[in-house]
Amino acid sequence: MSSRLILGLCAFLAGCMPKAPPPPAPGPVTYTIGNPYQVGGEWRYPREFGAYDVTGLGIIIEHGDDPYTADNELYDPDGLMAASPVLPLPSIVTITNLVNGRSLQVRVNERGPNVPGRVIAVTPRVARLLDFPSGGVVEVEVKLNAQASSALQGALGAGPKLQAAPVAGITAQSLGAPGSAGPVGVAHQLVQANDNAPQNAGPTLSGQVMQAQPAPGPLFVQLPGYGSESDAARVMARLYGMPARIVPVFGADRTLWAVNIGPYHSVEDADQALQHVLNAGMTDPEIIVR
Repeated sequence: MSSRLILGLCAFLAGCMPKAPPPPAPGPVTYTIGNPYQVGGEWRYPREFGAYDVTGLGIIIEHGDDPYTADNELYDPDGLMAASPVLPLPSIVTITNLVNGRSLQVRVNERGPNVPGRVIAVTPRVARLLDFPSGGVVEVEVKLNAQASSALQGALGAGPKLQAAPVAGITAQSLGAPGSAGPVGVAHQLVQANDNAPQNAGPTLSGQVMQAQPAPGPLFVQLPGYGSESDAARVMARLYGMPARIVPVFGADRTLWAVNIGPYHSVEDADQALQHVLNAGMTDPEIIVR
């Protein structure tokens, strides 16, 4: 028997073998925040949010060898799951593909993505449902469902939360109807799919993909809000030669000031600008869609 035939037979038999079950979970599903950490020179600060509505770039999860997520759930590439650099785990969010207007409610149960300038990473299934492009990078909005998240986290042992004001630097992107400046509701259901929710860890997600008006926009690199316009001006002066401007960021009871750099009309240009800002020693830049 030839060596090629033997190798082919071994590969066939290996494909017929059942997959080994994952090792036991390191513990029960737990409410998790974690410490600040750095990715590619960019600092991330996990924390509780009373409100969270951001725009930016989303990608597909690159899950490593560990079969469990950061809050001890079994990772499932076919699950309605996502990774966030800052949100408490688990949380429930709505992710909208701003290029085509599709949105879907998912469960954030992992830290990441480990790429600077990215606000969310999703499982391959979520990427298919939201029709991510072949390159896997797309403009998105990520909006926290505060009520569902609080109930879920409370069931896992998290204490009561204050309804805090949005953190400065968060930029919302509304989904406006044609000819309208206001947000719109969902137009119709595109897909119905069922999700296998982790055991004892909250409600089952519906898997409904909803359609609203697309709202793509140019990309900006943003340095989060400063306490005064003069503070923002001093930071902007360090970015000599870059197309920067100071913009107000509205909080609950005060106005902060952010530095926006751009616009950029490709991910490559935005990433290059982000790297320039990081090389200048500024550790908190974000890529946003405006």
